[in-house]
Amino acid sequence: MIDIKLIRQNPELIRLAVQKKGYDAGLVDEVIRLDKGYRELLGKIEDLRAKRNKLTKDQVGEGKEIKGQLRGLETEAAEVKNNLDENLNRVPNPPLENVPTGEGEKDNVEIRKWGEPRKFGFKVRDHLELGKMLNILDFETGAKVSGSQFYFLYNEGAFLELALVQFALRMLADEGFTPVITPDLAKARYYLGTGYLPKGNEAQTYTLEGEDLGLIATAEVTLAGKHADEVIPEDKLPLKYIGYSHCFRKEAGAYGKYSKGMYRVHEFTKAEMFIYCRPEESDKMHQYILSLEEKIYQALGIPYRVVEMCTGDLGAMAARKFDIEAWMPGRGDYGEVTSTSNCTDYQARNLNIRYKKENGEVEHLHMLNGTAIATSRTPLAILENYQNSDGSVTVPKVLRPYLGKEKISSKV
Repeated sequence: MIDIKLIRQNPELIRLAVQKKGYDAGLVDEVIRLDKGYRELLGKIEDLRAKRNKLTKDQVGEGKEIKGQLRGLETEAAEVKNNLDENLNRVPNPPLENVPTGEGEKDNVEIRKWGEPRKFGFKVRDHLELGKMLNILDFETGAKVSGSQFYFLYNEGAFLELALVQFALRMLADEGFTPVITPDLAKARYYLGTGYLPKGNEAQTYTLEGEDLGLIATAEVTLAGKHADEVIPEDKLPLKYIGYSHCFRKEAGAYGKYSKGMYRVHEFTKAEMFIYCRPEESDKMHQYILSLEEKIYQALGIPYRVVEMCTGDLGAMAARKFDIEAWMPGRGDYGEVTSTSNCTDYQARNLNIRYKKENGEVEHLHMLNGTAIATSRTPLAILENYQNSDGSVTVPKVLRPYLGKEKISSKV
């Protein structure tokens, strides 16, 4: 939720920010209208209460009349406040000033590249073909048991997923992150508060009928909910977590030819970085998360590029966002494997998370998230980049201690 004071003080600035994100600026106008009406009602209520307090004991009739008026105004004020909060929640987090302006994906900006895509001396296979040859990946059985975009992992496919998670958790624990295994279910307050919608065109959340629960799309949801309604002492910040969870996404809609196989699935596991920090530290922490994502993919030896999202491709919550796109030989192009967002105080306001300064002042802190490893797209990139002419796949050196071998080969 955006701070209502920003709209009151700089309505034109917020209108422009909303438009840059591709939202209707009328949202801001509606919030201004409702806020004005709500404050006028509060003023009338305050005046009536003051008038009532001045009444003498023999002014019973007038007291009853004021009581009735107050009851009506308080009911009206509560309805306006609910409407105001609903509309305020629809106003997106303004992009930071240094975010490139643009309408969508085509306007995102490449920041840098690392590594050279491998030149193969044989016909490149995609991860689906490799996974089938090696008997480690099975979408057919996944479709039979669960439906399309679900899969089974066998043999080294299962060990590869676990190796990636172990590698990420160990590396980030050494960086001072607290490893956490979170629940895979969260209450609506938390998946809504972090921006994962159960309805509409951007629906991602599977909800449980008759329960105030949804399957999380990322551990960001549960890690954000962990400190809801808390005031964290300043000397405890930054709080750094690396959360492991299963992730569930509806992924409704058409995404094109590059979305086949493991690139876009309904269920996968992920290690997610999450940081709570002071507002003045959030830009530095954002760059820190990005550097760790790069460190992971450099250690895996997978070529990638860093892309900054333009204003129109940020989504509602993020004020700034970077993706890492790994080279995927099966498509002959880069594909997103990590994302890191600075959500400033937007999620903190939704979830009532604040920090107490050394001088005693209390204010909302900033919250950031970033993918360490998504165990669908990262194995995809490993299989395709490390494939050999005979269909075997060389295991990246950093994963060999966890996987226990140097090569994944067919057992047939």
